[in-house]
Amino acid sequence: MSHQEHQDKAPARLNFAVLTVSDSRDESTDGSGRTILAMLAERGHGLVEYRIVPDEPELIRQAVGEWLARDDLQAVVVNGGTGVSPRDRTVEAVESLLDRQLPGFGEIFRWLSYQEIGPAAMLSRALAGTASGRILFCLPGSTGACRLAMERLILPQAGHFWAMLHPGPSQGRA
Repeated sequence: MSHQEHQDKAPARLNFAVLTVSDSRDESTDGSGRTILAMLAERGHGLVEYRIVPDEPELIRQAVGEWLARDDLQAVVVNGGTGVSPRDRTVEAVESLLDRQLPGFGEIFRWLSYQEIGPAAMLSRALAGTASGRILFCLPGSTGACRLAMERLILPQAGHFWAMLHPGPSQGRA
């Protein structure tokens, strides 16, 4: 089956959980989280839960771990804490939960970011992978970066990603 045939047969709707990692934001100031939520709703995806936690590895792991155990969830989007400052610890917290990393996500995200913001794009440690049969994305906390990742990478491919992770009898393997 071709890439396009796989994509055409992929589910159009997935259930997501969204985690904002920030020491300073709350629901009223979380522009990145609101952007992700709005973009998911616009595309008809479901929201299982939205939460904000401080940039503390154990709190990040706890929230993501709870969600990965849910049967009603296909994908998790974490935003914030993916840079290089001493408080940016999302990647370290999440990496131990991943079964497989998807290096192309971070590579393409940084390439797209470079086109918008120049060399500062290399400071992003955005990543994606699979964890407990779910899809997991970690994005920078910048609203522009979240919009870019959702618009150009996550939303166009989430259903296809899920279908490849959980092939049905008619989908087979790529």
